[in-house]
Amino acid sequence: MCVHAHPDDESSKGAATMARYVREGVEVLVVTCTGGERGDVLNPKMDRPEVQENLPRIRTEEMNRAREILGVRQHWLGFTDSGLPEGWLPDSGIALPDDAFYLVPTEKAAAPLVEIMRSFKPHVVTTYDEEGGYPHPDHVKTHEISVAAFRAAGDPEQYPDRGEAWRPSKLYYGHGFGKARVEALHQAMVDAGLESPYGDWLAGDQDWARDKSGRVTTRVECADYFHIRDEALKAHATQVDPDGFWFAVPREIQQKAWPTEDYELVESSVASRLPEDDLFAGLR
Repeated sequence: MCVHAHPDDESSKGAATMARYVREGVEVLVVTCTGGERGDVLNPKMDRPEVQENLPRIRTEEMNRAREILGVRQHWLGFTDSGLPEGWLPDSGIALPDDAFYLVPTEKAAAPLVEIMRSFKPHVVTTYDEEGGYPHPDHVKTHEISVAAFRAAGDPEQYPDRGEAWRPSKLYYGHGFGKARVEALHQAMVDAGLESPYGDWLAGDQDWARDKSGRVTTRVECADYFHIRDEALKAHATQVDPDGFWFAVPREIQQKAWPTEDYELVESSVASRLPEDDLFAGLR
């Protein structure tokens, strides 16, 4: 089970891992916490009045296409996108809309996720780290309810009306854009005589204070599935420009320079030797 904040997050974070496991016969469920209703249209080719007017419906249709490409099951948790006001941080005091997912008490917001965990019975759960991967209110909240639900799902005394208890075995945080990976991709582009999209980041424009590369415990080889990840990303046409940043590094360079997607094992009830190369290490 992979818990994400918005439609498109599943395709930009861990998609090749999911595609690999699906094609190895693993059942994979994506849980999408919000509908992305307050997201911006980030692809200039799609920034048109009729798209803006119908954004919730269009983002649902995009998610349907991405789900089919990845081969996963998908469930909407049903909360409302919080938006991302400029300068927002958890302690900033900047107000969010009253119906924002972020403002739902964690105990209440975790309840439907507990129910899904008990119904689907995942052995492995992936989500975001304590800062949400980056400080978006919905990503932070997704982290909070994922951890709460992971811990509660196996306890029959918690949420007794949400199905029979089931304890997932392993909890992971995904780590996508660590400094080591950016440096490797940047150097591979330079070595190929191409302009790197990461030059400004490494020249000092990017704040690496929150870099969590050192926490990675598990690297899943999935380069052979990057093409599926890319097609799923392109399905989210309002969010991803096929001529933009996400595709600035040619796929074959990515496959050679950094052929894995990377995770941090946070909680586990089974024994496995670190570092791992499989989210199901100790469960096979």
